[in-house]
Amino acid sequence: MKSTFAVLFATALLSMSPASAQNAAAPVAPSAPAATAPAAASESSATDVPGLGEIMTLQQLRHIKLWFAGHDGNWPLAAYEIGELQEGFEDVDKLVGGDTVDREVGAPIKGLQKVVADKDRAAFPAAFDKLSAGCNSCHHLLDHPFIAIQRPTLLPYSDQSFTPQK
Repeated sequence: MKSTFAVLFATALLSMSPASAQNAAAPVAPSAPAATAPAAASESSATDVPGLGEIMTLQQLRHIKLWFAGHDGNWPLAAYEIGELQEGFEDVDKLVGGDTVDREVGAPIKGLQKVVADKDRAAFPAAFDKLSAGCNSCHHLLDHPFIAIQRPTLLPYSDQSFTPQK
């Protein structure tokens, strides 16, 4: 195996022309003045929109954080995560078109908002489960039934306290 690699490596080196080797070693001058670099960066960032997978990964993390915040009675954090989930769901609706996501999770989100506003720890698990069911219903409608959301069992955020702060 080592001899095969050595032969391939030697062949690649020998096939390079001297001009190619010199060009590869020569420093490359910038083609545009540095003053125009920020403009180019802002143009590319304006067209770089996260895909559905990236947005849904963040949604799943927010869903996890919401569970632990509500479970521990950290109502300000739970309210914050609900707001973040709403923003993410709006982005998903823009990507998939229509109001599919809002139809599936809109009512459960409103129910969770009420539970969190009322600081109703006893009602939180059922309201959270309704949101999870809405997520799963949406996944089925969008032909992704293999993505099944449930209550989290492990907290991936060991650096964050979910206990209410005083």
